[in-house]
Amino acid sequence: MPTVVECPTCHAKVEWTEANKYRPFCSERCKMIDLGAWAEEKYSIPGSAPTDPLDEEAK
Repeated sequence: MPTVVECPTCHAKVEWTEANKYRPFCSERCKMIDLGAWAEEKYSIPGSAPTDPLDEEAK
């Protein structure tokens, strides 16, 4: 029995099989919508901004 996951974009149920070339997405459209969201920086990984090592050397 194949694993069923939820498409991250439209939340449709999708079988996680090698036959589904867009997994975890249900279609190329949902995959491209997600890629566009990354390109527009709608997603981010939480955390503090990195410090600049050159600023610390000047102190």
